[in-house]
Amino acid sequence: MRSLALLCVLAGSLLPSCAAPEPRYSAAFIERAPRSILVLPPLDESIETDGTYVTYAALTRPLLESGYYVFPPAVVDRLMRENGLPTPAEMHQAPLERLVDIFDPDAVLLVRITNWGTSYEVLQSVSRVGLEARLIDADTGALIWEDARLGQQGSSSGGGGIAGMLAGALVNQVVTDISDPCEAIARNTAKQLLGPGSSLPRGPYDPEYATTFAAAAAALDER
Repeated sequence: MRSLALLCVLAGSLLPSCAAPEPRYSAAFIERAPRSILVLPPLDESIETDGTYVTYAALTRPLLESGYYVFPPAVVDRLMRENGLPTPAEMHQAPLERLVDIFDPDAVLLVRITNWGTSYEVLQSVSRVGLEARLIDADTGALIWEDARLGQQGSSSGGGGIAGMLAGALVNQVVTDISDPCEAIARNTAKQLLGPGSSLPRGPYDPEYATTFAAAAAALDER
């Protein structure tokens, strides 16, 4: 099972100071050098069932900021449904040849939601969103990149003693009933997974692409 990389958490908020991972350039990625990415609606494997389209909406911007062309999610979802694939599970099982016929992408991004929801413990509540992503070459079906992230946010930093932690958990439960904190966590987690500074190599529309791609290709040739 692929291990999940944890986002830094402190005082109930996501830290921006986590060390950025190195871009993962595989031989297949360098050979295929994808420019356009088709993102399918995420497959929700969590206990909850609310995360698919919230997460789907959060995936596009980080990919664009990383320098890729991304097919518009609303158009992708509509065309897939019109072609007899009404659910994310059916979309993920569609043959690559069919996806190429409809969209002609360079690569297909398959995302799984492994964790979504808020758990209430004695002294705090914790909201978590886990995402796993696999980038598949559209022509060969080869896996050219993959990674995972688990984002979480707690109700208490431990300050104020037991009374303070209990109050924080109670307030967080009330807020959660009104507005799901997992939506914001999903956006942050998607950015950590796919945006600039993630392990996904920069795309061809990024200003640094030529330099970083050439250096990665040269390094791979030297191995």
